[in-house]
Order: sequence, then structure tokens, then C-alpha cells
Amino acid sequence: MFEIGFTELMMLGLVSLLVIGPERLPKVARLAGFWVGKLQKMVTSVKAEIRHELQVEEMRQLMKEQTGLDEYHQALNEMNESVADINSSLQNVREPAKPNLKKSPHETE
Repeated sequence: MFEIGFTELMMLGLVSLLVIGPERLPKVARLAGFWVGKLQKMVTSVKAEIRHELQVEEMRQLMKEQTGLDEYHQALNEMNESVADINSSLQNVREPAKPNLKKSPHETE
């Protein structure tokens, strides 16, 4: 993010020593450190929360895809049952017709 080198830190320390003064500088530095630490904890917490929400969203997406697959399998099973019903209906129609098919066309009854 920000790249602060040693020279920038030295300039910041020198300016703050001149502006704040040597008596109040340790107290201000402690306070600044406290707020920087608090800010880092807050940023870490927000990152963890965002990561958690992304994982939850991924799980929702996977469950949605799984539901779609379940619906596909259900439709496929229904289609297989329909084909089996049609096949059995054809077998029922074909069975009575078999004796008639074996007779030659020239035979008379």
C-alpha cells in the first residue's frame, strides 16, 4: 500500500519534534501507536468478514448448482420411467398381435 522509507520516518519525527515539542512527543507517539494498532485490528476484522461473506456466497452458489443438478436428475428419472411405461405399453400391444403376425397372408380363417 504505502511505502514509507527510513528517510520519510526521520523527517516525520523531526517535524513532529519541532511542532509538538519534546515534552508531549512521547504521549502523542503512544496515542498515535494506539490508534494505528486499533486501525490495523479494524482492517483485519473487515478483511476476515469479507472473506467469510465470499465463502458463504460460494457455498450458496454451489448449493444452487447442486439443486439444478438434482432437478436434472429428477427430470431424467421421470423420462426413464416414461420410456419404460411406453415400452411396456408397446409390449402389451405387441403380444396379442403376435399370433396374427405368424400366419401367412394367404391363409384363410
